[in-house]
Amino acid sequence: MITYFWKFLLNSSPKVKRAMWKWWYQTLAQYGLNLNWTFMNYGYASLNGEQVPELEEGDEESRFFIQLYHFTVYHLALQNKRVLEIGSGRGGGGSFVARYHQSEEYIGVDFSQKAVQLANKLHDHIPNLKFVCGDAENLPFDDNTFDAVINVESSHCYGDMVAFLQEVKRVLKSGGKFSWTDFRIKSNLAYLKNSFEQSGLKLVREETITENVIKALDEIHDKKMTVIDDYVPRFLKSSFMQFAGVKHSKVYDAFVNGDTVYLGKVFEKP
Repeated sequence: MITYFWKFLLNSSPKVKRAMWKWWYQTLAQYGLNLNWTFMNYGYASLNGEQVPELEEGDEESRFFIQLYHFTVYHLALQNKRVLEIGSGRGGGGSFVARYHQSEEYIGVDFSQKAVQLANKLHDHIPNLKFVCGDAENLPFDDNTFDAVINVESSHCYGDMVAFLQEVKRVLKSGGKFSWTDFRIKSNLAYLKNSFEQSGLKLVREETITENVIKALDEIHDKKMTVIDDYVPRFLKSSFMQFAGVKHSKVYDAFVNGDTVYLGKVFEKP
């Protein structure tokens, strides 16, 4: 049953997709209010000895989640820059980038009011970081506002990828960078490619990181299962396991067998 529901979320109409994903993330935020969850991505593990970021002791437990953000931003020069994250969730990625990359201002926008409230509560000690509620397809910011925009494992929820990319281009300054990471089922790759080509943004870098994500899922499987077993209500456990991509879930298996691919791209606004 959950397999069909997952595919339904990925392939439904724009209006239905937005509504269902919003309900799901509000539910996640509601049941995580008492947990110190600050990341919701699948993670990134290095392969073949590639360099990994040096982290403070308090960040080590979130290493694989942080490494997905590190992969997303390490080609960008963010020090003293204005940075926007679209789909900021619980704010763990924003905390990492704002602290380690020393951006002048880092704003995270998310469509879940509960997630925004939680993120502001968890990270209110970081002066250059804040979170606001907003729609990725109708951003609450002026034109030419940000030096960089990042979007991590969020755009698969959006109803209209073309509208989202138009908004990214609108709020970016000329010469600004947009760094995107997310997964897609293979049948949606042609639409994704066309959406990027329509955006008017110049592609400057792209990678496929599915194997890195699978390795991260393997590394953090036991920790995820402990959290799910200890804290998630029984009636939601099956859905949480699928969403979290634990081993042998349909989501995990789709990465392994190649039905779903995980991509990273960097663009520049002309």
